[in-house]
Amino acid sequence: MSSTGTPNEAVITSYAKAPARTVSAGGVTYAYRELGPKGGIPVVFFVHLAATLDNWDPRIIDPIAKGRHVIAFDNRGVGASTGQVPDSVEAMADDAYTFIKALGYDKIDVFSFSLGGMVAQALVVKHPELIRKLVLTGTGPKGGKDMDKVARTTYWDILRATLTRSDPKEFLFFNRDATGKAAGRAFVNRLKERTVDRDADIKTKAFQTQLKAIKKWGRSAPDDLSSITQPTLIANGDNDRMVPSVLSEDLHRRIKGSELIIYPDSGHGGIFQYHQEFAPLAVEFLAR
Repeated sequence: MSSTGTPNEAVITSYAKAPARTVSAGGVTYAYRELGPKGGIPVVFFVHLAATLDNWDPRIIDPIAKGRHVIAFDNRGVGASTGQVPDSVEAMADDAYTFIKALGYDKIDVFSFSLGGMVAQALVVKHPELIRKLVLTGTGPKGGKDMDKVARTTYWDILRATLTRSDPKEFLFFNRDATGKAAGRAFVNRLKERTVDRDADIKTKAFQTQLKAIKKWGRSAPDDLSSITQPTLIANGDNDRMVPSVLSEDLHRRIKGSELIIYPDSGHGGIFQYHQEFAPLAVEFLAR
């Protein structure tokens, strides 16, 4: 059963105020938040490695939610969702499919970042009929060059962040120059705008299982992405240390007709550093 709001409630377009909901399917209770006007095709957000519902930048979600129904969810075994984290990206995609169908949707648009972009690719390859449009940011294709090195980079940056008492995302997502440091601090502060009903942090074992899934994805045979006919927007920074920026270009070559945006002087979190430029482009792309 899904916990739903009252029929005449005011439309919420602030992610910081989005109500927490749950839906159960396949023995798992999925936690999610929704905002924006109901009706039409929803935009479902697929989140990054180690992330919970509290890790979406409101400066990206809120502009999209002004005109679209937006849904963000916790993967199985993450945050407030029950169950155990799967050890493969494909199994995560199966869970996403179960969640989306449990909400009653036959067609969605996808906004994805990092690991979420890998899950989105696996989902569109297996269930092309489900997805109308695809936004892939800070991500790369299955079997992509150096994709299996994500774990090493992640652990190193977590150590660096710990030594400086910083949030690891400041190291993982942003350059360590003056511009990047300022952008990183601003991003982390935006994630704190929701002050009530916050999500549970990911558990260490769940995080490690996600890293194993990414490594397996990176070392697997590539999918045939030429089968993707959906309009696709790809974006990244030009210095992504986690999922190398060249992999965004690789995706662009593999997905016919896709659009590519590479932001200068930025890293894995380029879309967050350049949210003022990127959010309107994403809104326009999804509205076509």
